[in-house]
Amino acid sequence: MNSYTIPNDEIQAAAALLRAGETVAFPTETVYGLGADASNPLAVRKIFEIKGRPNYHPLIVHIAAASQLPAWAQSIPDAAWRLAETFWPGPLTLILQRSSQVPNEVTGGQDTVGLRVPDHPVATALLRAFGGGIAAPSANRFGQVSPTTAQHVHDKLGSRVGMILDGGPCRIGVESTIVSLAHGEAVLLRPGGLSVEAIEDTLNKKILLAQPAASKVHASGMLASHYAPTTPIEIHPADELWRRAHQLANLGYKVAVLNLSDNSKRVGSGGITSFQMPLLADEYGRELYATLHRIDHARFDRLLAEAPPSTQEWVAINDRMRRAAQGTANENKISVAGDLPAHDGIKK
Repeated sequence: MNSYTIPNDEIQAAAALLRAGETVAFPTETVYGLGADASNPLAVRKIFEIKGRPNYHPLIVHIAAASQLPAWAQSIPDAAWRLAETFWPGPLTLILQRSSQVPNEVTGGQDTVGLRVPDHPVATALLRAFGGGIAAPSANRFGQVSPTTAQHVHDKLGSRVGMILDGGPCRIGVESTIVSLAHGEAVLLRPGGLSVEAIEDTLNKKILLAQPAASKVHASGMLASHYAPTTPIEIHPADELWRRAHQLANLGYKVAVLNLSDNSKRVGSGGITSFQMPLLADEYGRELYATLHRIDHARFDRLLAEAPPSTQEWVAINDRMRRAAQGTANENKISVAGDLPAHDGIKK
């Protein structure tokens, strides 16, 4: 568990801002969240305005303990209590039938609500001081890379946020796993910081995988394009990665390469910078977003990433990389496989 704490007077000041209808960015074990009083529709709308987030895209409500579930959800199944008892506080969001007190602004007009108890001492202290639920998506511009440090929040949102609580780097670095229990069966809506196997072991049954087009429930991070850096990103198998890097570098592109294999001797030409990523999935996840922020800050023209392994522990990483690549593919009219853009110029 992250042992980082901040002075109580800062926590109390942040709680007072939330009660006044303002926003506060705060750390969780996954990423930094942009929080507002979940019971205050006007405050919640500020989240959407600051992020540029579509108002139909639902938010996750953070609560201090599972005992607060009945205030936010109804018809809570036994499976939800079992998962909450096992994994909260932690990187698991449960989608349940909303209670009558939950504003439409939080749920995107759906009859369900996402709830989670975060596992970070600063988040815990804030939730206890505030006393209510805090609606909090990631503290970034909508669709962009999530922040894992307070500096990331400051760089992207700055003075638009009422207050930023600095709780150090996030321990997990990718968002929570989202499981819906709203319609009987347990359905995985988004892989994340908690493994599917752990959930299935607790429930003693397989969970279903959501089909986004047919899903009755929409939740954070389910869009095909999400988590995208401003630098166009392509994903390639290891044996194609460096061929593509040199192809772009020879055209004058400034190229960043996220590699898992030891390919340091293959850099070989100007214009290419290699970022060696960890070989373990949890360590890779902890570093991924921070590395993407660094690459954006350095103004590379293209980011090439070595395709992560396809094993179960890499599911969340593959999900984030695929959605990030889809985002830049849409914006720049390039394919995930990496077709060259129609022009020969360098993106300025």
